[in-house]
Amino acid sequence: MEIYFDNSATTKPYDEVAAAVFDTMKNNYGNPSSLHKLGIDAERAVKQAKERIAAAIKANPSEVFFTSGGTESDNIAIMGAAKANRGRHIISTPLEHPAVMNTLSELENRGYIVDYTPVDKNGKVMLNEFKRRIRPDTFLVTSMIVNNEIGTIEPVAEMSKILKSINPRALFHVDAVQGFGKIPITADGLGADLISLSSHKIHGPMGVGGLYIRKGTRIKSTVYGGGQQMGIRSGTENVPGIVGFGLASKIATTDLSAKSAEMERLKTRLKNGIRNSIDNIMINTPDNNAPHILNVSFGGVKSEVVLHSLEMQDIYVSSGSACSSHKNEPSYVLTEIGVPRKMIDGSIRFSLSEFNTETDVDAAVKALKSIIPRLRKLNMR
Repeated sequence: MEIYFDNSATTKPYDEVAAAVFDTMKNNYGNPSSLHKLGIDAERAVKQAKERIAAAIKANPSEVFFTSGGTESDNIAIMGAAKANRGRHIISTPLEHPAVMNTLSELENRGYIVDYTPVDKNGKVMLNEFKRRIRPDTFLVTSMIVNNEIGTIEPVAEMSKILKSINPRALFHVDAVQGFGKIPITADGLGADLISLSSHKIHGPMGVGGLYIRKGTRIKSTVYGGGQQMGIRSGTENVPGIVGFGLASKIATTDLSAKSAEMERLKTRLKNGIRNSIDNIMINTPDNNAPHILNVSFGGVKSEVVLHSLEMQDIYVSSGSACSSHKNEPSYVLTEIGVPRKMIDGSIRFSLSEFNTETDVDAAVKALKSIIPRLRKLNMR
């Protein structure tokens, strides 16, 4: 029996989504820019997907644009804002996904100034410190809403209100890749001008994402070509992926509160099971966080060894962010919130989905209860 606890890296597609993607590839293969019937049919499919995603975040369909994924959405939002707006100052946080961190690093190389607002021990932005960093030449604030490693929910709505009260011309970008489909996400609720989304985090296909751009927001394209999608993101649209993304958005956000509550219940069961069965651990995920992420450090072991030991029992977890797990450096997220290096080396991220069950949780706890003491004994030799 396969037990999958790596849903923050990617999710198993819904059966309905996989069927819709296949049907579109086989029967609706026209180019949506073509003027004949097949092109018009493809354009209609893209339009329906836009409407579904817009409905999920309570936006206008004209404000939704499609990309190749969350990384490209982040890049277009940040680089596009930099190209379109005066000012050289950006505010972010030290816990952002590499898609944001590396884009900001590139802008720093081009002479922009980036301020990283400190976070507390739970990874939450300190609002007084954030307010202090806003300047007249601040043109962009970018923050994730859910941290992909520890699950902290950032106070983005409060950040937006503070920003707009001091510098209403500045743009506010929210990386909602880990939050969408897990917690309520609406454009007005976040107070966002730009929102990044990703399909494969919500049981949709890989290779497609979304970018919400509030009407009237100044942003310039960073992708040049045939001028598709109002020139924001040129290139022939990935129609099968877009169709799958739209359907996944509709399914994932239907009965969201019930799905989130069940994930939270299972996550708590997993946390308590680990805490009651294994000593010398640290729970790195704060309380009152996203319902699907639990980060735990196991002292005296290496996370990669734990990961592969669990894999041998068909239990799949992560040793950190999938986008940085192949690097040798310790997690900058766990470092920033003060987790000791020796505990970072043994950190495991469990990320749940609506498909997980109590049986999955109990099997994982049972496996860990056997694996961790055995690995610790081996390390002592």
